Amino acid sequence: MKLLVVICALNLSLAVGFGAFGAHALSSQLTTHALETYRTGSLYHQVHGVGALVASLAAPKISTIPAWILLVGTWIFSFSLYLLAITGTRWLGAITPIGGICLIAGYLILAWKGGSLAV
Repeated sequence: MKLLVVICALNLSLAVGFGAFGAHALSSQLTTHALETYRTGSLYHQVHGVGALVASLAAPKISTIPAWILLVGTWIFSFSLYLLAITGTRWLGAITPIGGICLIAGYLILAWKGGSLAV
C-alpha cells in the first residue's frame, strides 16, 4: 500500500510539472485550441490524481483496485490529450474516452467498496 501512495504522489508531481510546462513552454507554441486541449489534460491529471491518492489512502480498508483504475484512467485520459495537443495526431482523441471510462469505473468501485467505511 505504501508503494501505491508513493506512485500517486509522484503522479501528482508529474501533474504539476506538465501543467507548468504547458503554461510556460507551450503557451506560445500551440494554437488556442491545442492549448485548451492540453490544459484539459492537465486539469484532469491534477484533479483525478488527488482522487487516486485519496483512494490509495483508503486502500488498506477497502481495496487497491479503485486507486489503480483511477491512476490508469488519469494517465490514459491526460497523456492522450497532452500528445494530441503537442503532435496534432487526431486518432489520439479516440483513446481519451477509454481514460474517462476508467475514471468513472474507478469512482464507482470506490463508492461501492468505500460505502462500508465509517467516516
